[in-house]
Amino acid sequence: MDQFQEQDFTTSLNFKTWKKIFHYMKPFKKHIILGIIFVVLIGAMDAIYPLITRSVLDYIEDNLNNPINYRVLVFFGISFLLFTILQSYFVYKFIKHAGTIEVELSYDLRRIAFEKLQSLSFNYFNNTPVGWIMARLTSDSRRLSEIISWGLIDISWGFMMMLSVMVVMFIINPKLALITLAVTPLIIIVSIILRQIILRLYRDVRKINSRITGAFNEGIMGAKTTKTLVLEAKNLNEFNELATSMRKKSIKGIMISSLLFPTVLVLGFVGTALAIYNGGNYVLTGIVSIGTLQLYISYSTQFFDPILQIARVLAEFQQAQASAERLISLLETEPEIVDRPDVIEKYGDYLNFKKENWESIIGKVEFRNVTFGYKPNEKVLENFNLIVEPGQTVAIVGETGAGKSTIVNLVCRFFEPQEGNILIDDVDYRERSLGWLHSNLGYVLQSPHLFSGTIKENIRYGRLDATDEEIIEAAKLVDAHDFIMSFEQGYDTEVGEGGDRLSTGQKQLISFARAILANPRLLVLDEATSSIDTETEQKIQRAIQKILKGRTSFIIAHRLSTIVNSDVILVIKDGKIIERGTHQELISQKGYYYRLYTNQFIEEQTHAFGFQSA
Repeated sequence: MDQFQEQDFTTSLNFKTWKKIFHYMKPFKKHIILGIIFVVLIGAMDAIYPLITRSVLDYIEDNLNNPINYRVLVFFGISFLLFTILQSYFVYKFIKHAGTIEVELSYDLRRIAFEKLQSLSFNYFNNTPVGWIMARLTSDSRRLSEIISWGLIDISWGFMMMLSVMVVMFIINPKLALITLAVTPLIIIVSIILRQIILRLYRDVRKINSRITGAFNEGIMGAKTTKTLVLEAKNLNEFNELATSMRKKSIKGIMISSLLFPTVLVLGFVGTALAIYNGGNYVLTGIVSIGTLQLYISYSTQFFDPILQIARVLAEFQQAQASAERLISLLETEPEIVDRPDVIEKYGDYLNFKKENWESIIGKVEFRNVTFGYKPNEKVLENFNLIVEPGQTVAIVGETGAGKSTIVNLVCRFFEPQEGNILIDDVDYRERSLGWLHSNLGYVLQSPHLFSGTIKENIRYGRLDATDEEIIEAAKLVDAHDFIMSFEQGYDTEVGEGGDRLSTGQKQLISFARAILANPRLLVLDEATSSIDTETEQKIQRAIQKILKGRTSFIIAHRLSTIVNSDVILVIKDGKIIERGTHQELISQKGYYYRLYTNQFIEEQTHAFGFQSA
């Protein structure tokens, strides 16, 4: 997707983007101010040390022919020691505050981003790559917190150091100061030019790195497919091409980067040489002292390092700008499905429910002239009408793309009608909150998802205040108790990431137990038996017959044999109901459903016969 491709670096900073990022630093204003104050003091003290050395040298020069006054030397030594201790304290304080800003800002950005994700609609996750989201919450937030916390302080130190040195130099001898700093404009120009070249090179490196990250993700997630299709050599060759290209461009970038510091160093030494040559002449003519010459030599080396540091930090801000823009794009994304302010006022939002105002659901569901499409001018449903009475089990069948999943997605309010209304208990469901609806909803997917943790924890997600006895009862209801107890740890067995330590059938049974524990009034089974074996399917069918009683249920079926007991079967084609009735009624009509059912029945019987013969 184009919107998720790596963005190019810009040649100038986008201050609007950084202003938005800096907005999230308001809670740390105290740490920012104190950090800058201490680093400014450090910069000022860095300019004081050469002054102490100058005083010592001038004292020695003035008293070469006089007896040594050790009290004066002790005074200079103690002064130097006290300044060192004081500066060490300032360094400790600035590191403490900068480190606090880094950790707290990273935490806050991740917390705010994760909270934003909780509020986003189903469609966002449907269209956004998982890797893109993960990068925003991990590498981007960490990169921004690092550059902001330490970068701002480094810039403050650099400017303070340069300002202090310049002020002292011009106060003592303006002419010598101008001579010493004559190379400064050249250093600034060279730094800017080389940094722009480096940025362009690392732009290409970051683009390739994004592709490599994608290759890593596909290689890990698609490991089973890679093995079965024998794609190891192909994947390795493609990966080697990307890695080789990244290596070449990285080396080129490193070579250019390696020129920057030596170039600034050489130009800085030119400034030092000018100070030595001209200052030496001044010493010989008695215009300045040896201590003053040493002061300018020290300042000439101290002055040019901040220029390099400031150039480095500004370049890092440019490199981090893409991270800032991507993170801001996530934080500024608004959910497509939201409750109105008056609904939130009454029912609460997704983080703060007002359950005391929640009405109980009876279970009547009505589609009234509903029109919906995932893309503009592509309607999946048009003027769709349907009434489901409380407690009815409605099975939905049809070809792929007919609109089956769209119907249940609209019932669940993962999407909303573009035209028309969906009513629950004769009230438009937009008059009540998303939390109210979803708390009364049970949804079992074709590919069940389990969270890392134990079996008990995964079942308890259905109702967090459930007791162990209620969890066991739910598991028994779906015939999951026996296989759970066959594990050494029983209900405390770890399921692994995504439940990968369990079979598909076992995961499905646990997801059923989780849905049952929630005791939903509305139940959706989205081809929940299509990925499991026949024996497990029979267990689930027995459980389904128990839990469907008294609940309004929607079943999207792949195996038509699983829906023969449904109260109503809807045959969907091109977003329209072309047949409706019970299993027997539809069979007697000998229409589309009859042909679909008989063909599938013959196929299953043929498969079973062939298996037995084998």
